[in-house]
Amino acid sequence: MKNVILMGIKHCGKTTQGRLLSAHYGCDFFDTDDLVVEMTGMTPREIYSDFGKEAFLKAESDACNVIAGRQGFFVVSTGGGICMNDKAVGYLRGVGTFVFLDSDETVACDRIIKEIKILPDGKMEGMPAYIARENPSTIDEVRRSFHSFYEERQAIYSSICDVTVKMLPLSKMENMARIIERIESL
Repeated sequence: MKNVILMGIKHCGKTTQGRLLSAHYGCDFFDTDDLVVEMTGMTPREIYSDFGKEAFLKAESDACNVIAGRQGFFVVSTGGGICMNDKAVGYLRGVGTFVFLDSDETVACDRIIKEIKILPDGKMEGMPAYIARENPSTIDEVRRSFHSFYEERQAIYSSICDVTVKMLPLSKMENMARIIERIESL
């Protein structure tokens, strides 16, 4: 069996399922966002905000290159934007099976909304950059921004992945069992 590379929209369960899968298989687990922090001392959001898209893409692809050089079986949780980073995808493509965790749009959006803070002046903070740049002033506007982004990304994830697993309203362990069933049947 090839290494397992989890991909999907923010809050689809990549990190949670990645940790569960690595415990199940008794193997290493890598989170590309965590590795970016370890390698640069900055979060992906900070790199993107302070230095721009190209700097972030380089940091992410550097992290994926490090992971691709690892020996043994492992599970990787990628950042939600990995599908927009051809170089990073290329590094991981050679070492693993891409598993698209297809999350329900409402569930993913609700998880993002939970992280939003509404300031006393009515402005919102804590949104992903792709929503924040739309400058939404209401939760409904956040949902609209997320919807168009979600539609675009879902199509890209589907085109890159080797296998898709629909994340259902089940327990984490039940969804993990469904992922295992899919990857072990390849």
